[in-house]
Amino acid sequence: MSVFAAVPPAPPGVPAACRERLVEVDRCEWRLGEGGDPAAIAAAFTARYAADHVVSEGSVCGVAVLVSAAAGAVMAGGATGAPSPVPAVPDLVLVAFAHGPHRDRETSGSFAVGPWAPSWTGADHAKAVVSVQEAIGRGQVYVANVVGHRSAPWSGDPAGIAAAVAGVGGASWGGVLSGRDWLVASGSPECFFTVEGRTAAARPVKGTAPATEEGRAELLGSVKERAEHVMIVDLERNDLARVAVPGSVRVPELLRLHRWADLWQAESTVECELAEGADLAEVLRAMCPPGSVTGTPKLAVLDLVGGLEPVGRGPAMGAFGYVCGTSVRLGVTIRTVALDADRAHLWAGGGITWRSAPEAEVAEAEAKAAAVTAALTAGA
Repeated sequence: MSVFAAVPPAPPGVPAACRERLVEVDRCEWRLGEGGDPAAIAAAFTARYAADHVVSEGSVCGVAVLVSAAAGAVMAGGATGAPSPVPAVPDLVLVAFAHGPHRDRETSGSFAVGPWAPSWTGADHAKAVVSVQEAIGRGQVYVANVVGHRSAPWSGDPAGIAAAVAGVGGASWGGVLSGRDWLVASGSPECFFTVEGRTAAARPVKGTAPATEEGRAELLGSVKERAEHVMIVDLERNDLARVAVPGSVRVPELLRLHRWADLWQAESTVECELAEGADLAEVLRAMCPPGSVTGTPKLAVLDLVGGLEPVGRGPAMGAFGYVCGTSVRLGVTIRTVALDADRAHLWAGGGITWRSAPEAEVAEAEAKAAAVTAALTAGA
């Protein structure tokens, strides 16, 4: 049995009454190259367990959903980028959970992680930022996310690593899922999209600053951060419009700040009423991969960054959450760690605009990664 099988599941979006009772009853895993449409596979699997949620022993609670960045690109018809550095993790994971007896939360064991080895240098990262700005100058893209990767050896109890990552302050979309020889733990603060009834909502996060009063003022007053944020909000409006009742897309909240670890993050809400017949497959095709971690135009960005990033994004910069009855709750897998048998993998990046300063973009990515690595150091 894989050591990861002992880690209790905690997908983001699971109702609080269920978290200590989940028992796996069915699973589907899909990888690039296997053929088929991952959006259709996800919709068909979740439809099998779409009965209304009932909290009783033996009843099916819902389905955990993990979509890699590459699977999201396939759903959109775009470039999938470099190969994943953690091929043990499937590109699409669907796990149906039923309610079992309530179990006490187990104390996780000790672990160690490190030292971290980046896949590119800060200078290489800065060169990629300049390449994006050159593409902006050519009119190829308007904003593009550039993502770096690092990995480190790990040992000990994977449940401890999972708890440390998913428990980062502000990880309102954090969670854990595992399989044979792999584990994904997300400390994400970002909602990708939700569906409640016929209402769909996206809550993109774009804009980062130190969680100080000076950082708040700087983030709210930054022309670059506001432009980057508004462009992604417009992208999400366009994505939702593909599955919306015409005229129903709205932005009820723009540029609200919330805290994640030691950083301010800027978030907006985009909502719509879903058109009749828009199922999960159609919504996934319209929304994937998440706009806040790609850019706009989305397909052009996928082509561009696929040639700049030396390492694939794996399960990071994708989607992770839960489908319960007719409700869908997916977060964006930022601040996410993936474990294989030997190494821990972590990704971090940021959106690049014409006004970006390469050195500042490198520093921002480092700050995002540092919050996760600090949590692992403290947990260890």
